Amino acid sequence: MADRWMIRGTEFTNCNCAWGCPCQFGAKSTQGYCETVMCGHIDEGNFNDTKLDGLDWAELMHWPGEVAEGNGTQQVIIDERADPTQREALRRILHGESTTPGATHFFVYNSTMSTVLDTLYAPVELSIDVDARRASLTIEGLVESHGTPIIHPFSGEPARTRINTPEGIHYIYAEMGNGNTTARAGIVLDLKDSYGQFNVLHMNQDGVVR
Repeated sequence: MADRWMIRGTEFTNCNCAWGCPCQFGAKSTQGYCETVMCGHIDEGNFNDTKLDGLDWAELMHWPGEVAEGNGTQQVIIDERADPTQREALRRILHGESTTPGATHFFVYNSTMSTVLDTLYAPVELSIDVDARRASLTIEGLVESHGTPIIHPFSGEPARTRINTPEGIHYIYAEMGNGNTTARAGIVLDLKDSYGQFNVLHMNQDGVVR
């Protein structure tokens, strides 16, 4: 029988594109290449009979050109609290395995990789508030990332803008924000005041649960 899984929780992404990220609309990236950290908290989840509730994860990715051109490098970091069965379950999900081909962003990203680095297991401190457009990720010695609202240049107040992709493979709604990230793992990142994305993540082996 094929593996069946589901995860429901929150996700934060910070990439090197300008706010709004042209990649979200199939356009060329801001700088002609892409690098990103993507992280998530699982409120409720399972992989077959293995529970994944409460676990955190992060994924570092780098492409020397546009994502669709491939030749990317990927590294997954999984909450060290996960037991061996949970670790393997999350590894498979985050690498796009046990998934209907093309059905999730995990599958699509992994399909563009020429280098997949060893999975790391470490203490992950993560908080994500989608509505408030705030996130904080600390993986000591490896990753530090923060998401905040975009401040309106005229009012000085937090601005709220969303992207809606009703037929997308990643999210239904994503809140737009600002991100800053430093990573010193297998992939090195130094992102400053660039694209931040906050979204609910609810999907299974067949794609987004609507």
